[in-house]
Amino acid sequence: MQDKVDIEYVIESKNHFSLRWKELWNYRELFYFFTWRDVKIKYKQTVLGVLWVVLQPLFLILIFTFFFGQMLGVNAEGLPYPVFAFSGLMLWNFFSASVSNAGNSMVMNASIIKKIYFPRLIIPLSSMLAAVVDLIVTLVIFVVFLFVYPTPISYSIVVYWPLAILLSVIGAAGLGCWISALMVKYRDFRFVVPFVLQVGFFLTPVVYPVSRVTIPYIKYLLALNPMYGAIALFRQPMINGVAEVELISISVASALVAIVFGFMYFRKTELYFADLA
Repeated sequence: MQDKVDIEYVIESKNHFSLRWKELWNYRELFYFFTWRDVKIKYKQTVLGVLWVVLQPLFLILIFTFFFGQMLGVNAEGLPYPVFAFSGLMLWNFFSASVSNAGNSMVMNASIIKKIYFPRLIIPLSSMLAAVVDLIVTLVIFVVFLFVYPTPISYSIVVYWPLAILLSVIGAAGLGCWISALMVKYRDFRFVVPFVLQVGFFLTPVVYPVSRVTIPYIKYLLALNPMYGAIALFRQPMINGVAEVELISISVASALVAIVFGFMYFRKTELYFADLA
């Protein structure tokens, strides 16, 4: 009679720098579960529900239009100022919400991380997908704005708008995954991230055109922000000017560096999340 042999399975990462797309695809239902849960939690027990997605940018646009568009007379690159502000604010709100949600996601789901195994990358990425729902709603409202404030649009919209949204997702995913991994170990980052995002809002041409910046090297510093390129690409079909390819290229490169570094750091440190969370 053969002796009983105990078999032990050890779950570990084979390669810290591999995203293991096949494994993520196998857990695609978990993506849906986490995303839908985050959406429901956000609007649960709210009186206006999803209308908050619409009301928040509209109130901000009214304020920016009054102070920047009317009182300060900011040049909006030939666009009606409400359209100009909305186009930047919409993408920035998505980026800010994605980075903030992803950054807090690992700590918020610490109890789940300690109990079962699943690809940890699902948590920050699914929290970003919840912000995509808000982006879709605001994009619909923005299209309505284009009729309220008649704005000529080039056919290049079919290229520039998807590229702008893709660049926003890439930048947010990279920074969000990096911050989520950092926040597991360094909880102080939950105080740092909102402040950095607030500063980043004013360093991004959301409510003012980059043409207002007259110092050349400052433009290059602003272009290091992934959202610079995203907003510039999104506005390009609506303005008559020529895109500043060099600055947009810097912004795109910055976004690519952010996502590569963010994913690499996340994969490198995810083995310790259960111990630190």
